[in-house]
Amino acid sequence: MKVRLATHMDRKRWDDFVWKAEDSSIFHLFDWKEIFENSYHLKTFYLMAEASGHIKGILPLVFFKGWMKKGFLLSFPISEDGGICAENKEAGSLLLESSIRIAEAEKSGYIEFRHNRRFRNLISETSKVTMQLQLESDPQRLWKSFKAKVRNQVRKAKKSGLKIETGTAEDTDRFYEIFVINMRNLGMPTHSKSFFKDVMDAFGEEAKIFSVVKGNRTVASGFTFAFKDRLAIPWASSIGKYDKFCPNHLLYWEILRYACNSGYRYFNFGRSIKGSGTFRFKRQWGAQSRQLYRQYYLVNTGDLPENNPQNPRYTLAVKMWKRLPIFVAEAIGPRLMRGLSY
Repeated sequence: MKVRLATHMDRKRWDDFVWKAEDSSIFHLFDWKEIFENSYHLKTFYLMAEASGHIKGILPLVFFKGWMKKGFLLSFPISEDGGICAENKEAGSLLLESSIRIAEAEKSGYIEFRHNRRFRNLISETSKVTMQLQLESDPQRLWKSFKAKVRNQVRKAKKSGLKIETGTAEDTDRFYEIFVINMRNLGMPTHSKSFFKDVMDAFGEEAKIFSVVKGNRTVASGFTFAFKDRLAIPWASSIGKYDKFCPNHLLYWEILRYACNSGYRYFNFGRSIKGSGTFRFKRQWGAQSRQLYRQYYLVNTGDLPENNPQNPRYTLAVKMWKRLPIFVAEAIGPRLMRGLSY
């Protein structure tokens, strides 16, 4: 068995493996390589292990230059489900060994692997979980499974005049307007609008945008992906001053209803920190948590990285970012994202 870098000639074989692999996610698909190269001009290393002409494992890696530090290799930005995907231990081990050689050649400080399962005896960080709900074929059965409080908040949203609208590429601007505001209010930089448009172009009908409107104003919006038998929502945002109308409850209910009617078996609410507000929001729908693993191989550093907004060293930066005008946050944020990950 050998490991080599995948090229664009390998796209179809790579994606065929992803669709068949048990532990794969949409974030393993080859399109993401081009998205990160085109949107952020980041260097990528898509490794695949082969034996007798068959792919036995894959590992997508993106190199971040970092800020005031050594760069680092990450598998996978924006998700916790894009790490080593292999048919057996041999393939997984060879992919790990190859990633270490690349990290050394690139003078990377460390490699960060993001998995939905623990891989070997690497340093692990386990503060995050993914929240998943098993769906019903009939959305009304799912509706009846919710607690009265959840159903009442959905009803309140409807009585308040909120409505749901569904779109694809043409609604990227609508989603992005809400997303930038939400990220600024959280004190975090955002992806560029071109990034989301590239995602829409790449995944077509597999990607949809659901928006909650009040009158002519969009007050909440969510970006969904379909993959195999599940629907996932990696990004969702709302405008805080409209929270009293429960727009998020209407947004998630309508997406869940759509997922049931479309025949999906599972809905993935995305990652959350255990015990956080978003964790509690997702759990109220009946979602079950599944442990996620951020695992590290330290190459040219002795310190475990802490690239998250909760790190005390970023407190001042977060406070300052919250005060920026929206147009400034939108202009600067994508540039910072070339050296940050969360």
